[in-house]
Amino acid sequence: MKIRPMALAAIASSALLMGCTNTTALQQSVNDLSAKVDALSNDVSMMKNDVGETKDTSKMAHEEAKRANKRIDNMAQSYTK
Repeated sequence: MKIRPMALAAIASSALLMGCTNTTALQQSVNDLSAKVDALSNDVSMMKNDVGETKDTSKMAHEEAKRANKRIDNMAQSYTK
């Protein structure tokens, strides 16, 4: 009786080991996903830089608009009667 469960366990373990030996497709999928993650990380970094530059540019434009409005306000005050 004890031999039968041991034989079944040996057969089951050998079947599992044979099923796990062919992992090239799985490894290729993991490599593809890693490459995609790297590409997306690079894209995110580039977008962060672009957002930072855009933020700086918009801040400069806002400051320049405030200066122009002050000049216009000063000119308008000098023309009042």
